[in-house]
Amino acid sequence: MSDAQNSTSPQSPQNISRRTVLKAAGLGAIAAGTGYSRFAKPQPTVHQPDTLELPTLLTTPKTVCVVGAGLAGLACAYELSRRGFAVTLLEKSPNLGGKIASWEVQVGEDTFRMEHGFHGFFPQYYNLNKIAEELSITNNFQSLEFYSVLFREGGYAPEVFRPSHSAFPWNIVDLAIASPNRFRWGINLTHLKHLQVFRAITGFRIPQTFQNFDTMTVADWVADDFPQGLYDLYFLPFAKSSLNAPDTLSAGELLQFFHFYFFGNPEGLAFNGTVDDMGTSLVQPMVDSIESHGGRVITEANVAQITAQDGQIQSLTYHQGNQTAAAPFWVEKNPRLTDGDYYGAGDRVYLAQTETKALSLTCTHQGCTVKPQADGSFLCPCHGAKYDAQGKVISGPAQRDLARFTVQDQDPAQQRIQLAATTPQTQPPTPLHANYFVIAADVPGTRHLFDLVEGDLDPGLYTQIQNLAVADPFAVGRFWLDRDFDWEQSNFTSLSGYALTDSITLYHRIQTQFVDWAKRTGNSVVELHAYCYKEAQFPTQEDLLNTFEAELYEIVPALQGATVLHRELVNQKNFSGYPPNSYEERPSTETAVSNLMLAGDWVKMPFPCGLMERAISSGLLAANGILHQEGLKRRSLLSVNPEGLFRI
Repeated sequence: MSDAQNSTSPQSPQNISRRTVLKAAGLGAIAAGTGYSRFAKPQPTVHQPDTLELPTLLTTPKTVCVVGAGLAGLACAYELSRRGFAVTLLEKSPNLGGKIASWEVQVGEDTFRMEHGFHGFFPQYYNLNKIAEELSITNNFQSLEFYSVLFREGGYAPEVFRPSHSAFPWNIVDLAIASPNRFRWGINLTHLKHLQVFRAITGFRIPQTFQNFDTMTVADWVADDFPQGLYDLYFLPFAKSSLNAPDTLSAGELLQFFHFYFFGNPEGLAFNGTVDDMGTSLVQPMVDSIESHGGRVITEANVAQITAQDGQIQSLTYHQGNQTAAAPFWVEKNPRLTDGDYYGAGDRVYLAQTETKALSLTCTHQGCTVKPQADGSFLCPCHGAKYDAQGKVISGPAQRDLARFTVQDQDPAQQRIQLAATTPQTQPPTPLHANYFVIAADVPGTRHLFDLVEGDLDPGLYTQIQNLAVADPFAVGRFWLDRDFDWEQSNFTSLSGYALTDSITLYHRIQTQFVDWAKRTGNSVVELHAYCYKEAQFPTQEDLLNTFEAELYEIVPALQGATVLHRELVNQKNFSGYPPNSYEERPSTETAVSNLMLAGDWVKMPFPCGLMERAISSGLLAANGILHQEGLKRRSLLSVNPEGLFRI
């Protein structure tokens, strides 16, 4: 089983009767009146089942171009290639998988696979888990058995979540029985505001919940007489795990998040992790399946132009390899960086050196943002690559110069500039015609792709795309250290109350490559993850690394004095944002353009889902839209019960 077994499980809570818990929480009458059995687990709900006997395989040649090889694009290409479509999958990065991609890093004499941060695979990820079954890769996943939430402030004892197969309200009863903080929840159902909160979190319904709660942020919703313990213990840590901060996240989206992960979920909150890195465990098997069914997967493909005619997408062109697409793009000013004229954020920062010239500050080694030095040079804070003032490599490990750009236009009112690559194109772009197109990029990438469209296309769709939001940036710091340590909590543990860190993962007790290294050396590999930090507090990647390291020693005091053998930083601002008043105008997978589908965790979903399951499900919905147009049987998609028991 999982290496999580090596951890010491927290002691079971004191014995307490269910009658006492129900009375304390005000749930006695509710539990007595529900139709749920204590032992009968609700089954997944099937979304849009096809009742007609339709063919499953394509008999007439059809082509599909999918742009973006994250989970959404991979899922779409996977399903369509299996159905007989000729699929071409384009990915801008050299690494496939989007936010679950992995790549090689060198640590001394050893080579490891690095990722964008730990991801948990929950049992209610029905559509993702079904693909894993079809690919016969379920052995690539292992149970982490339980996980903990540690609180730096408030005097709360750690919360521990374990597998459960109880539906509402019994899952709340089980949680209360297990919680050492049960009497600090602060909820009193005889209090009108508390009763309204309870009805909201247990009565999720599309679209009514969004109509009632999408107008306010989570922070606004909880500001007025909200049960403090409930917020501190569950709402704050779980809201941030959506990778959106409470002051920017729609309360309606949080209610969907809670319904999917807890109140509508009979599977419990324990989850799996991958045995190896996610690229090896999940991404590559999906790619292998696509290619085995005749699909083409092209990396480092930069789309140069998309041509629309008669209300449809006709074709696109792309460059491949080290060439940078010449098409101009807009980038917004970064007000947090004040020692120069900076634009962009995360790992895509540009420095306007003159009115006509700009330089990318993305290190060509592993993508960190280089830092200007007093002598005019640039230094990578992650691995020490150095560049001169023009961006040319002075010393490795980087091998390629920083990319240079021309400032083509300026928009002072919007605080942005338009950049175009100055590197001349040595090869003409490659044209690609298809019957169907699927855009499955992240939000910044999707906005950029729509900027490349030439010709007539539905103007309302343009507006929807441009209104998509991006969340606060996230960061991951992974540290290789020269000693191991005792740790009584779970190998993945959520953290609350720290300035930056939201979780800690002990990779040397989870993934094979790190387990083997730790056994051989006696060392450890620890990852800290910040889900949605504020750029004003941590304006540079050096700030992130220094804060991560300082908080690591507070979280694990036994590591104080340890030698950091190596460290890796991932810092991006490309996760989907779900701000107030965004639900109604959010685009769906099917668009007014009949041969254009959209996929990604940012599309409007017809059933509750989150994170990786939302991405996978959107890709399969996009595939279903194409299958339906071709008269083929759609794939059955599964979800938790789409509505809460106390529907509002």
